[in-house]
Amino acid sequence: MAKPFSKLSEKLILAPMHDITNIAFRLMCKKYGAALVSTELLSANAIARENNAVMSLALSCKEEKPVACQIFSNNTENMVESAKILERKGFDSIDINFGCPSKKIMQQGGGGALLKRKNKIYEIVKEVSKSVNIPVTVKIRLGVDKKNINVLEVAKLCEEAGASAVIIHGRTVDQGYSGKADWNLIKEVKENVKIPVIGNGDVIDGKSAKEMLEEIKCDYVMIGRAAIGNPFIFKEINEYLKTGEIIKQTKEEKIKDYFEYIELAKKYNIFSVKDAKLRAQEFTKGIVGSSKLRQRLNKIRNWEEIESLIKKL
Repeated sequence: MAKPFSKLSEKLILAPMHDITNIAFRLMCKKYGAALVSTELLSANAIARENNAVMSLALSCKEEKPVACQIFSNNTENMVESAKILERKGFDSIDINFGCPSKKIMQQGGGGALLKRKNKIYEIVKEVSKSVNIPVTVKIRLGVDKKNINVLEVAKLCEEAGASAVIIHGRTVDQGYSGKADWNLIKEVKENVKIPVIGNGDVIDGKSAKEMLEEIKCDYVMIGRAAIGNPFIFKEINEYLKTGEIIKQTKEEKIKDYFEYIELAKKYNIFSVKDAKLRAQEFTKGIVGSSKLRQRLNKIRNWEEIESLIKKL
């Protein structure tokens, strides 16, 4: 039997994103109103072995709760073992990925590749769900390609197997992140399952978030690429949903957020010059002079120079 998906304080959820949703970034998003945050997609096979490199990415803290950990594998035993480990580590829910379009992950038989193996999806969800006492959610896509749309069938199978909620990215695996997300198919799932449905795809601001909530009647909205370098988007969208007002950050506030992110990265021992450079590009996007900044950042090799450059903005 599925564990009920905990009712969240707001309607917005941070999507798991590779090399983006580390603990420092998640805390920033939580501060601005993300109701649920998640680690990046992690290998269940590696977690089951308690691989040090991967376990270091499964770092969480009480300030970011509720927090989920997203995992992938086509090995049911490893999925079960990793879920148990993550529950012991204090995660509030486990999210199983059956939609990632990454070739590397699909070559391992995980992510979107499993949409071709519905029986395996059912087996994994059932075994993981009954092995832990926390909710288990699934993230899926519409299908492998447009000729093989099976999102409703897969969502129903996951519900039957014990999933607490289903997250649907409104694109096929083949689409990757191109083209337009098909919200109509997300709506079809919402109308045919009883567990919460979380919509994902093409939500970039308050207007699009409101449209997804009202048109699809989905329970929550997941924000991905629009949050990169912009954790403030959660406050922006929440404000729009409540008042209809559009609020924006100033240049100074964006820069302040960047340095707050760096301090958090240092606090949790995940700071690196490489990451600091990437986040500098992301957090300053749209600021006058940021294109020249990006050019100069490519030549910088230490934090002191990065810090000086950002402060000059």
